[in-house]
Amino acid sequence: MFLKRLTVSAAALMAAAACTPALAERASTVIASPRQSFDFDQDWVMKTGDDPAASTTGFDDKAWTAVTLPHAFNETEAFARDIHKLSTGITWYRKHFRLPADFRPGHAFLEFQGVRQAAEVWVNGVEIGLSENGVMAFGFDITNALKPGDNVVAVRVDNDWKYKERTTGSAFQWSDMNFYANYGGINKPVRLHLTGDLYQTLPLYSNLGTTGAYIWADGFDVPAGAATIHAETQTRNDGTAARDVAYTVEVRDLDGKTVASFDGGTATIQSGETKTLVAERRLSGLHFWSWGYGYLYTVTTVLKDKAGHVIDAVDTRTGFRKTEFADGMFKLNDRVLQLKGYAQRTTDEWPAVGISVPPWITDFSDGLVTGSNGNLVRWMHVTPSKQQIESSDRLGLITNMPAGDSEGDPSGRRWTQRVELMRDAIIYNRNDPSIVFYESGNKGISPAHMADMKAVRDQYDPHGGRAIGSREMLGADSVAEYGGEMLYINKSATKPLWAHEYSRDEAARAYQDDFTPPFHKDAPDYNRNVESMAVEDVRRWDDYYRERPGSGTRVSAGGVKIGFTDSNSHFRGDNNYRRSGVIDAVRLPKDPWYVHQVMWDGWVNSEVPRTHIIGHWTYAPGTTKTIYVASNGDHVELFVNGKSLGQGQRSDGFLFTFPNVAFTPGELKAVATYDDGRTSQDVATTAGAPASIRLTPHYGPRGLMADGADLMLVDVEVVDGKGQRVPTAFNPVTFKLKGAAQWKGGIAQTEAPADPAKKDAANGVLATTLPVELGVNRVLIRSTNTAGKVHLEASADGLKGATLDTVSKPVAAKDGLSSVFAEDYQPSDLSRGPTPSTPSFTQWRRAVDIASITAGSNADAAAKSHDDNETTAWTSDGKPETAWIEYTFTHPDTPEALSLKLTGWRLRAYPIRVTVDGQVVFEGTTPKSLGYVDLDLKPVTGKSLRISLMGNTEDRDAFGKIVELKDNKEAQSVGADKVPAGMTLSIVEADILAKAQTTK
Repeated sequence: MFLKRLTVSAAALMAAAACTPALAERASTVIASPRQSFDFDQDWVMKTGDDPAASTTGFDDKAWTAVTLPHAFNETEAFARDIHKLSTGITWYRKHFRLPADFRPGHAFLEFQGVRQAAEVWVNGVEIGLSENGVMAFGFDITNALKPGDNVVAVRVDNDWKYKERTTGSAFQWSDMNFYANYGGINKPVRLHLTGDLYQTLPLYSNLGTTGAYIWADGFDVPAGAATIHAETQTRNDGTAARDVAYTVEVRDLDGKTVASFDGGTATIQSGETKTLVAERRLSGLHFWSWGYGYLYTVTTVLKDKAGHVIDAVDTRTGFRKTEFADGMFKLNDRVLQLKGYAQRTTDEWPAVGISVPPWITDFSDGLVTGSNGNLVRWMHVTPSKQQIESSDRLGLITNMPAGDSEGDPSGRRWTQRVELMRDAIIYNRNDPSIVFYESGNKGISPAHMADMKAVRDQYDPHGGRAIGSREMLGADSVAEYGGEMLYINKSATKPLWAHEYSRDEAARAYQDDFTPPFHKDAPDYNRNVESMAVEDVRRWDDYYRERPGSGTRVSAGGVKIGFTDSNSHFRGDNNYRRSGVIDAVRLPKDPWYVHQVMWDGWVNSEVPRTHIIGHWTYAPGTTKTIYVASNGDHVELFVNGKSLGQGQRSDGFLFTFPNVAFTPGELKAVATYDDGRTSQDVATTAGAPASIRLTPHYGPRGLMADGADLMLVDVEVVDGKGQRVPTAFNPVTFKLKGAAQWKGGIAQTEAPADPAKKDAANGVLATTLPVELGVNRVLIRSTNTAGKVHLEASADGLKGATLDTVSKPVAAKDGLSSVFAEDYQPSDLSRGPTPSTPSFTQWRRAVDIASITAGSNADAAAKSHDDNETTAWTSDGKPETAWIEYTFTHPDTPEALSLKLTGWRLRAYPIRVTVDGQVVFEGTTPKSLGYVDLDLKPVTGKSLRISLMGNTEDRDAFGKIVELKDNKEAQSVGADKVPAGMTLSIVEADILAKAQTTK
């Protein structure tokens, strides 16, 4: 069942458009110029341990380990150790290279896309510079250190958790043992750029102080596909005389066809001067970048001399889209999109290789985000890599880009470090269309600090159509342009508020339910089984779905679930890593992945008919269990071997429950029907006894490349005699690898240690014997630098084994340089199509207009209960007779629902009575919630609505330990610690709602 679905998802990902080169700002591949750009990742050697002599030219490094970048020295510890115990220390990297024979005197720039933590760089024994932030790209001009013939670059990396900035002695706030896994060394790609003396700069502000190109669009006419394209490029003259240059721009579509050429005029650039050249043109017939439609253009900015000779030509890959952040909603290309996706650690690690994976692996992983119908990734704590951002560009996946933070609002140098990192990240990534939100903090920051960040955005990306904000910046008067909380639901009629982390439970993929080995009993406090986690994820998304656009004037803009994959982060369950992912560490889906696929397939409403049976249908005789079905249908009927078991009980929007279903071998089928006549269904069949092993490989578009960095993924399944996977199989499988490849293995569930404090199990990382879990596992195999045959064998006791043969392909490189970039072969995903021109929802409720508000006590603050500000509240004085508040309408109306956010909503229940002109329309106790409760009202037409407290409130936490790292009283109490229980009514917001078609 899973393989069929995953194959469809992968096919959709690859059924896209032809690849065109130049994703980053690199030498143009179409317009020749003296500029050259090279992949600089091959032919490095590495050694852990400090040796100052390693910076010298003649140092003997022959005994060092040969590596291809990116390569963290401690990569094999990913998932084998908990985050706090990842190795630290000094690691040296060295590389010999030669410049191309046609290089003429000009400039040579080294671009590091990121190093963890601090990197000192030498070229031919000359100290070039230092980068210390451990996150962002940086660059150096190495021209003066180069020489004819052999050149040597040496890099000393220090990844101490407590590394401090040399000039100030300040640590970096984001180097945090809980949030930012420490894969030390040169863990991101390196590039070499060769230019003449007159050149377009690189977007590397730290060290180089330059900003590169800035491509943006405005004046959008979405129906006509029209916009004005602006192309700015920072240009520098390091020659000895002034130069006259002509500036032109070419725009090519995804197939490489030129769609526009336009002129930016001429300019004189003095010796030593840096000048920004600008050009613009109105274009029509454009394909606008959209969710699941990663349409990209290549914009070539060209400098020519008086004679028309090309001096410099740079390709920038970008996309054009219109954004809007208003009315509590986000609009993409004029269409409202409720944000739904995942909060994911930026390291995005894999077992045994950590962060260092080729671009196709990043696309494979991110394709599972869009495959689950997610549209947003909130990268957490630090800036994502360029590879991650470019992957989102190709896939049509919106990204939220932080700079650097752990949690909190620091002062002094630790704050200015964050501002500087945001500056560098914006400059480096401002041409990537996937970035829609800039995150200024993982928690709320002061208004002054928010203004600092906004000023950086306004200086370096004033036209990019991106909102800047922070978690917990909820106030209507805040300068933040978006906000949202961790765990809780917010609504707004102005700036969008979306949840930055929700549904935080954990479950290992191996633990399906109470009736499948290894029979893991559900423990809701961060130690669930997969079935329970899937059910909980349905419940938690319903909180946001109920408050989606169309539900009133104040709405939720959406939310992101934490996390997408299991991660080498702080943990709470049985393992030494986080298991909140809807997919596991090797990207095998758990049931929650399919559940989100059902709920999220639509811009606002869940529109495409989908149904998913949670779990499988292979149990021991005599098993009776509850069957859960996730569906966006109106009714779901369950069948066993064609016999109907009736319709399921619907709850939480998408969940249908069938209790006490007796297992009978054969077919379990769920059929959903829709009020408009559509249907959808899902089928699970009983598997037979384990019979054999099946191996299924996954490669990048070029196959397995012999560059020492490429990977192949191999799925290993235990199947029955008919080829069906056996979901109860946990057979240990032994692997033997021969040929031109390296074994990197996979991961497996391990026994919980007797002492919970000792979570040091290696989780099968690098082991050559791994069990399948629920009948399947996945292993990683890395290429070497030598092309050749690769042979894999898989065997298990009592099963027919399997073999897999492939051949790795040679990679062109000379003298340490390659003009081949792996990312250029990755296609854009166009499978969802352009933004639809129709509205994404129909308004079914509206807010009742309020003329005035009064209250039995503290009447001067009564308006705070209806001020569209999630940070304010009205609270009564604690007396029974004054515990009421009344809203007078501007005209008679018929409220049908009351949406309330009550102080202490997570743990406090309020016995209330609601009346309209004195007639009772609701009486009962409000349920505890993670934000809003929606109460259906008896339809009564009147002029006012009163809410009265009818008895004492009582506090008891209804949601378990859903806090970050410790028992945080403030996070749990949600204001209840400041407002006493008893006869006190306290309302954060009250939305009185009527049918949208009601005539005023």
